[in-house]
Amino acid sequence: MNETFDVAIIGGGPAGETFASELSAASPDKKILLVDGSSEGHIKVCGGLLAPDAQKVLAMMNLTLPNCILADPQIFAVETVDLVSRCKRLYQRHYLNMKRNAFDKWLLSNLPKSVAVISGMCVDAKQFNGVYAISVRQNEEIKTYLARAVIGADGGGSLIRRKFFGRTIKQYVALQQWFEGEKVPSYSCVFDRTTSDSYSWTIIKDGYSIYGGAFEKEGCREAFERQKARFEEFCGIKLGKPIKTEACLVSSPRRMRDFIAGRDGVFLIGEAAGLISSSSFEGISSAIISGKILARAFADGKNQRDVLRLYRRRTRALRIKLWLKTKKRAVLCSPTLRKMIMKSGIKSLQI
Repeated sequence: MNETFDVAIIGGGPAGETFASELSAASPDKKILLVDGSSEGHIKVCGGLLAPDAQKVLAMMNLTLPNCILADPQIFAVETVDLVSRCKRLYQRHYLNMKRNAFDKWLLSNLPKSVAVISGMCVDAKQFNGVYAISVRQNEEIKTYLARAVIGADGGGSLIRRKFFGRTIKQYVALQQWFEGEKVPSYSCVFDRTTSDSYSWTIIKDGYSIYGGAFEKEGCREAFERQKARFEEFCGIKLGKPIKTEACLVSSPRRMRDFIAGRDGVFLIGEAAGLISSSSFEGISSAIISGKILARAFADGKNQRDVLRLYRRRTRALRIKLWLKTKKRAVLCSPTLRKMIMKSGIKSLQI
C-alpha cells in the first residue's frame, strides 16, 4: 500500500486496455495500474461479433487480428425474426465472428511492460487525503492500492460509476446460453414484445449454438425461458440442455445525461460512461475510442480539471452519435414500425 500510482484503471476490457496502452506511450513516466477482473469470474456476456465500427477503429490503430481469435463460421447476413408478427427477413451485415474472451486477452497481451497489471475484482474505492484507495479482492484476500486518479472501465455494472456518480442508466440483464451442435441460424436478431422490449440473438460459434438476449431485471430468467421456447416453436427446433449459462448487466442509454465523463479525478470510459449503442449493444468501438481520447487528454491536460474539459469536448461527437442510436432503437423496437419495415422488404436479401 506504500506505492501511489498516477492512474488506477478498473477493468481490463477494450476500454481499459486501450487507455493504458495509449497513456503509457504518450506519458511513459506515469505509473499506471490496471485491475483485470476476468480472472475472478467476471465474464462479459457478448455474442462475440466484431462490428464494422470496431473493425474501422482497429484498422485506424493499424491492428490486425490473429487467426486464433476468430471463430467459425464468418457471417455476412443477419436473419431478423419477429415472433409476434411471425415475420422473417434476411439483411446483409459485415461482422467478424470471434471469441470475445480471447479478443480481450489478446488486447491485454499488447500492453507495455511498464503497466502494472493485477488480477482481481475491485470491491471498493474511496477518496481521502487527495488520493484514491482501491480495494481489490485477490484470491479471497483484500489488498488496497493508492492512485491519484481512477478510471472506471468496468462495464455496465460499473462499481466506479455507482460509487462516485450514482446516476442511474437504463439497464437490462443480458442472458446467454450455449448448446452443443449447430441448431440455430448462424446469426439472427430476435424480437418478441411479449417477453422483452429489447432484442435477442442467436449465433453459431465453433460448433456451438448460442441463444442470448436482453431482459428487464425483474423476472428476467422466466422471460428468457419463455422467449427461447417461443423461438424453438417458430423455428421448429429443440435446443436441448444448455452446457453453459452466462449473465451480466448491459447498459442502454436513452438521454444525453446518461453519458458521464467524470469528476474530481474520477473518469469513466466505455460502457461504464454509458458509451454503448442502445440499438445494437455494440460497445467495443466506443470503448476503444473513448480510451484513446481520454489518454490523449491526460497527455495534453495541465491538470485533472483540464483533462476533464478536453475529454468532454473531444467525446462530444461520439456522444451525439450514440444519442442518435437511441432514436434508431425506438424505431427498431416499435412493433408497429418494425412490422411495416419488415413487411415492405426494403433492403432485405432475397434467397
